[in-house]
Amino acid sequence: MNEKILTTLAFEQVKDQMRPYLVTAAGKKELQALTPSSDFDEVNQLLAETTDGANILRLIGTIPIPQLDDISMQLKRLKIDATLSATELASIGRVLRASGSVKLFFDKIRQQDVPIQTITKYVAEIVTIPTVTKRLVISIENDGHIADEASSKLHGIRQKISQTETQIRQKMEEYTRGKNAKYLSDAIITMRNDRYVIPVQANYRSHFGGVVHDQSQTGQTLFIEPQAVMEFNNRLRQAQIEERQEEIHVLEELSILIAPYQEEIGRNEVVLGKLDFINAKAQFAHANRATLPILSAENHVDLRQARHPLLDMDRAVANDIVIGDEYQAIVITGPNTGGKTITLKTLGLVQLMGQAGLYIPANEESTIGIFSDIFADIGDEQSLEQSLSTFSAHMDNTISILNQIDERSLVLLDEVGAGTDPKEGAALAMAILDAIGTKGSFVVATTHYPELKVYGYNRAGTTNASMEFDGTTLQPTYRLLMGVPGRSNALEIASRLGLDDQIVAQAKALTSEDSQDLNDMIGDLVAQRKLAHDQTVKLDQDVANAQTLHDELAAKLEQYEQQKEKLMQQARQEANHTVATARQEADKIVQQLRIMQRQQGAQVKENQLIDAKGSLNALHVEDPRLNKNKVLQREKRKHDFAIGDAVLVKSYGQYGELIQKRGQSDWEVQLGILKMQVNEHDLEKVGKDKLAQDEKQASRRPIVRTTQTRQATARLDLRGHRYEQAMQEIDQFMDHAILNNLSPVTIIHGKGTGALRKGTHEYLQSNPRVSSFEYAAPNAGGDGATIVYLS
Repeated sequence: MNEKILTTLAFEQVKDQMRPYLVTAAGKKELQALTPSSDFDEVNQLLAETTDGANILRLIGTIPIPQLDDISMQLKRLKIDATLSATELASIGRVLRASGSVKLFFDKIRQQDVPIQTITKYVAEIVTIPTVTKRLVISIENDGHIADEASSKLHGIRQKISQTETQIRQKMEEYTRGKNAKYLSDAIITMRNDRYVIPVQANYRSHFGGVVHDQSQTGQTLFIEPQAVMEFNNRLRQAQIEERQEEIHVLEELSILIAPYQEEIGRNEVVLGKLDFINAKAQFAHANRATLPILSAENHVDLRQARHPLLDMDRAVANDIVIGDEYQAIVITGPNTGGKTITLKTLGLVQLMGQAGLYIPANEESTIGIFSDIFADIGDEQSLEQSLSTFSAHMDNTISILNQIDERSLVLLDEVGAGTDPKEGAALAMAILDAIGTKGSFVVATTHYPELKVYGYNRAGTTNASMEFDGTTLQPTYRLLMGVPGRSNALEIASRLGLDDQIVAQAKALTSEDSQDLNDMIGDLVAQRKLAHDQTVKLDQDVANAQTLHDELAAKLEQYEQQKEKLMQQARQEANHTVATARQEADKIVQQLRIMQRQQGAQVKENQLIDAKGSLNALHVEDPRLNKNKVLQREKRKHDFAIGDAVLVKSYGQYGELIQKRGQSDWEVQLGILKMQVNEHDLEKVGKDKLAQDEKQASRRPIVRTTQTRQATARLDLRGHRYEQAMQEIDQFMDHAILNNLSPVTIIHGKGTGALRKGTHEYLQSNPRVSSFEYAAPNAGGDGATIVYLS
């Protein structure tokens, strides 16, 4: 990519925006070397690295890389066996510590399944040297100070220094706080020539003895090392010399220790810089709401709501820019300061960013090309030194571009052909565009020439575009309108600004009819395009809302189906439990009847049969939800009970007559020869004919005898019956068999689809009185009949 385009489109300023996100010197070198690439695979690789960084930033956070200095000079000094300073060793120690931290960070990332494509190969190059790192961390503090633990000898020397300084201060304080303080200019302890001294008034020079190390400017104060502390200062000085010698020894040892790992440490620095740079690209993309572009090998550019990266993203007007598929040339017209130049720069700079491996300031699913080079002639590049005119400067630049472009080039021309006679300029502009088209390059050009509007319609692979202008406010909107040429607004603006109407009218009269018709046509196209755009935006919003609603309804439907299935399963379980409980209660009632049979001989009394039937009916459970049904409640309120009403006692299944009210909700009911007190919730009003019919049937009811009869059948044939009817008949048949002590019994269900057989076996499995069952013998029906054994 030519250097001039990077300057023209301000690519370096984009890089400057990334610099605050970098923390390492190596990362800043990576940024300094960043340039767009024209190789498809390389661009794809660079974007994949940025995507890795963005995924890590989004899911985990920033890669933990601290501030790291450039250690290249330290590594060069190690090659010549030099001894590094504590500060230099501290810089290398920070690189080694960061290497270990980054390794651990990516080990955790692998456990969390963060999608990473390329970064892992860089992390694999990092070499951790635990023993060396540990020694450096213990010996050299982060600010370059040699720690006491660097060696046992150094630790002992520093303890000696600390003790000696304490002794000196204690001795000195005898002078600053005792009776000798009156001889001092100030009651302080200070240092001169690395020795502890006190400020003594000059006329008391001989009072303390010792050595004078300095005096004040006036000569009134002498800084004296008292005789009593000279030995302590000598001892301190000796210890400090030993400390310095031991520190040099420690630095020599550490330099020798890390010297064999120069290449590994240098490679670690480079890799950490690479990761720092990837981290910075991800943070820069996040801060600017940039997205991953799709690469097109055919150079089909489709930028969706692209904005200039150097403008305030909340104020910059975003535009759709499309080139390379249906057309390779765009001619943009529109008023001055309408945004034509910034649109050119936006296209070019977004392309440079994408080809440099950066996310682009555009909506998702935007597509960029991979151009071999991008050329631009933008703005006034007049050369004062060469005394070139504006036109000459543009022509010189254009000629240079024409000599370099090929079929994979993108050319951006601002005010093509400007700076000369309009007729000649327009003709020259069209010829230049034709020359660029002949070479197969992609071109976007801005112009004021009306002839180029016709050129955009007539040339194959070329389209018009314009910058929208609000005729009401007489202000540009900075929106790019693809497929619509711009119209001249000079007369409207002049009239709105107050120019005399006669002057405006005369100007219109002097304007050719063709120009007026063209402006009217363009105005109509702009209005229709705006209407279509507004309708498209509304339709897109409606579609988005409908899709959101559809997704919500689909989710709720799925939730409903899951809940429905869960409730159905729960209901089936509860129903099975209720059936099993009811059967157990029925068995108890039958057992009680048998006991009464044995105790009372051959008959059972009427009232005992009524009680037994009532107990059986009580096993029926009403759906409690029906009690809340307003329709049923309203229907029940229509039937108030009164004395003499014929009623059905639901729990006993018997008809009777109301005798009298007892309490608020109980009634005395005549049931044949019996009188019972029944709650009105257990009563249901019926007609008198029902009561008469029941009494007639009761008179014919035979006396129940408990002797087993031989006519009691032990076979049930269900063939040809519906499933529900068959299940009811099985239930009645089993009660009949139990009451008559029939065992075994045979149920003929046939083969058919197997539904009756399956239902029969499920019933038998749930009946506690069934001890076992099996298929009949082959000559007795085989699997079309089941033999049941009762307990």
